[in-house]
Amino acid sequence: MSSKLNILVVDDSAFMRLLITDLLSEDSDIEVAGTAVNGLEAVKQVNALKPDIVLLDLNMAEYDGLYAVREIMQQRPTPILILSSVGNTDLQPVFEALKNGAVDYINKPDRNKSKMRELQKELIQKIKSTSRAKPRKVSATKAKTQVVTRKRRSSSKYELIAIGASTGGPTAIERVICSLPKDFDIPVIVCQHMPAVFIPQFVQRLGSLTELEVVSATKGMNPTPGVVMFCPGHANLVLKRKNGEAIVDFTEEVFKEYNNPSINAMMLSAADVYKDKMVGVLLTGMGKDGVNGMKAIHQSGGKTIAQNKESSVIYGMPKAATEAGAVDVELDIKEIGNYLVNGI
Repeated sequence: MSSKLNILVVDDSAFMRLLITDLLSEDSDIEVAGTAVNGLEAVKQVNALKPDIVLLDLNMAEYDGLYAVREIMQQRPTPILILSSVGNTDLQPVFEALKNGAVDYINKPDRNKSKMRELQKELIQKIKSTSRAKPRKVSATKAKTQVVTRKRRSSSKYELIAIGASTGGPTAIERVICSLPKDFDIPVIVCQHMPAVFIPQFVQRLGSLTELEVVSATKGMNPTPGVVMFCPGHANLVLKRKNGEAIVDFTEEVFKEYNNPSINAMMLSAADVYKDKMVGVLLTGMGKDGVNGMKAIHQSGGKTIAQNKESSVIYGMPKAATEAGAVDVELDIKEIGNYLVNGI
């Protein structure tokens, strides 16, 4: 039996299907098992070929990629990596695909062979990381995100919540933030591994789904109750103490695990500023970014929460933090928001 990753390539362009197949065939660990020209054919091919991964365009005639994501995740859950140029102009379809069960995304450049070849290394890396995801069946009647309006049960000693996430993170973050009430009285800062150009659209999307204010953090900004700040992707964000207040700054320090934005940079600095008055939350993602930050929060006497294996798209980061003894409690993604409201 072959140990290669079997890929189904879905794109309505014959040229792109051939080019992508060509690029992937140069890696000895990957084999293109088949192709499809639209979402309907993709669903049929998934059921027939049972690929390890679906590499999926979104913008296709008749049955598009969103149709394919919904049907595949209902009929035969399979890791899906979005490869589409739609994200160059509008990321909302990408976020919808992720919400419906796709694992990750990569922007397709213009139909230019040299630009696609420049993407080859990143594409192969994404395929291999996507293969580690554990997709779960998504109901056709999946409930829409609900904005919570209940009041916090009691005041809390904590003065900051720092959330880190990577692969699978956008949907997980959306779930957590939309579980917080409009009068939530603890500032929240979020670090999501995401290209810099994507973050403003994700911030905008999240702001439309919650009654909290969602912003991209800028230098000198103060963490404020009722505001969710996102680390921008152009640098590593840190928090510093100035005149008795915590403020946003950026560092040139390079971190081993991940950079721009680095979860460790955010959490390590936050632990130094807030000591035992902060909460660290590490969500789904591959690798070990955030582990050192969670250790620092834990050692400072703060509270640390990790997403559990069952609800993580990729359990890498939460698992590493748990194995390092840096996690106080592991929770299903459905429970984390409520815990932040009523459990701390």
